[in-house]
Amino acid sequence: MNNSFSTVDLEFQKEVRAFFKSDFTDDLRDRIRLGNDITGSAVEWQTKLYNKGWVALDWPTEYGGTGWSAVQKFIYETERCNAGAPDVVPFGLKMVAPVIYTFGNDEQKAKFLPRILESKDWWCQGYSEPGAGSDLAALQTKAVKEGDDYIINGAKVWTTYAQYSDWIFCLVRTGNFEKRQQGISFILIDMKSEGITVNPIPTIDNRHTLNEVVFDNVRVPAENLIGAENQGWSYAKLLLAHERTSIAGVADSKRWLNDIKELAKTQSNAKGKLIDDPQYQKRLSDIEIELMALEYTELRVIASLSSGATPGPESSLLKIKGTEIQQRLQELRMETIGGYSGSLNKENFISDIQKTGSLARQQYMYGRAATIYGGSNEVQRNVIAKAVLGV
Repeated sequence: MNNSFSTVDLEFQKEVRAFFKSDFTDDLRDRIRLGNDITGSAVEWQTKLYNKGWVALDWPTEYGGTGWSAVQKFIYETERCNAGAPDVVPFGLKMVAPVIYTFGNDEQKAKFLPRILESKDWWCQGYSEPGAGSDLAALQTKAVKEGDDYIINGAKVWTTYAQYSDWIFCLVRTGNFEKRQQGISFILIDMKSEGITVNPIPTIDNRHTLNEVVFDNVRVPAENLIGAENQGWSYAKLLLAHERTSIAGVADSKRWLNDIKELAKTQSNAKGKLIDDPQYQKRLSDIEIELMALEYTELRVIASLSSGATPGPESSLLKIKGTEIQQRLQELRMETIGGYSGSLNKENFISDIQKTGSLARQQYMYGRAATIYGGSNEVQRNVIAKAVLGV
């Protein structure tokens, strides 16, 4: 594997670095860092990316994608994290859009893709259900065909940003077969439809991002079905493979590691500055070595994608190790900042260190779910065992 950047790639890196320096302003960074309402500052940032032509990294160029190589995408992600800029909210741009432009018909592409690209429509994901989370094939939300519509009944849970969303993409049961995956379809539902109720699920990090979405005789036009009826599991697997690869968050973890190093230079224990403590240095080094190994795994995946391959069991490997490293970094940052991580209330703090501590605690609490969402790590180990070892 050749992991050296070409002259063209290095010029591209300069362009990306300059863009983040000029367009990701300190004011925008603070509003995104401390805010909770994604419909304001997040849309503002995504609009800047859209105007630059950089909002849809993975889309085909005919639908508004960048046309970048896998190496250019890697460079962009690294520079984004170095600048402290957020990723795009994934549900529209990274999750449902690839399903639409891969399996949708021309009318669906024309209706949905431009509005996703311009952040005019906000999306959420209707996959998990009570009793059907990691065992996604056990889902029970039903869609019954009635004339030109489907009638939807059931409930989805852990639905991120449903309170803001215009649309939800859902897996629904349209048939009963011995193999449960064969009776699942993929459908797009307008969140303004009569019969939809959104119930908030406050989380331990003092935020409202998750929800339960209940469908009570919701009428959905059959034209919103993606692809063929009972073939939704195949479409969902494509989405999940890309989701798990991105959850690894290598570039974000590298930035967190550097932030922790800088923080350790300002914090002390009984022996002096934390950064000079040999035991603390060993903890940092152990995480950094594992992160470097994960990055090379990601680079191998990128090299494979550059040759036209699609994510396979390696996406599960990246998800497992990436989320475990994220949690270790979150724990270490909490310990590094010490007593300043004691509160989640960011509104009344008088110093930057208090705000930093509050954010560290918030990310630590939310991060407990990283090894569960996107398919629990236990399930991902089973995926690897089946795909690689044949057991």
